[in-house]
Amino acid sequence: MITVAIAEDHQSLVDGINLLLEYEEDIKIVGNANDGEALIDIVKAKQPDVVLTDIKMPKIDGVAASRIIKREFPNTKIIAFSMFDQDEAIKQMIAVGASGYLLKNSPLEEVLRAIRTVITGQRFFDASIDIEAIDDSSEKTNKKPLLSKSEREILQLIGEGKSTSEIAALRFTATSTVEKHRKNMIRKLGLSGKGELLRYALEKKYDY
Repeated sequence: MITVAIAEDHQSLVDGINLLLEYEEDIKIVGNANDGEALIDIVKAKQPDVVLTDIKMPKIDGVAASRIIKREFPNTKIIAFSMFDQDEAIKQMIAVGASGYLLKNSPLEEVLRAIRTVITGQRFFDASIDIEAIDDSSEKTNKKPLLSKSEREILQLIGEGKSTSEIAALRFTATSTVEKHRKNMIRKLGLSGKGELLRYALEKKYDY
């Protein structure tokens, strides 16, 4: 049995996916979320095999939520389900560990194919996506970032307006650890304090 969690802030689409999967004997939906925070809570409680997530969601977007999920539950397969087919959005989801990317204008039956494909360890991308070109582009532009992976994750959450205590709770770590990362980022980026770090995070929100 393949267990699935769905994160999508349009309830009508959630209902459609639930209806599609309801009668599949090998698939069971274990949770529905309308925002990224709720998705993380569901994954923590249910540990589904597959997560189908939108990218643009309230509270925590799909990129940040997927990054947290893959760090804590690396065996969970993630499929992005989005209106956006821009290369950068696809690259971001691949970078945080997504195994697939579907467009919302695709037939819902593609969701079934995607779930059954990624659970075998393969990737699945919408037919309209030239994934080979995106992979090639990512390899050519790949370079060592100034900030560490943890620092970039925290910067993303800062840009989403999360406090130190909220970030610590989401990352299952101590507030002192988050504060240490904040200080390191301020030093590395040549900023003067937390206010400038917040402005930087807001400006760079989708560049991590």
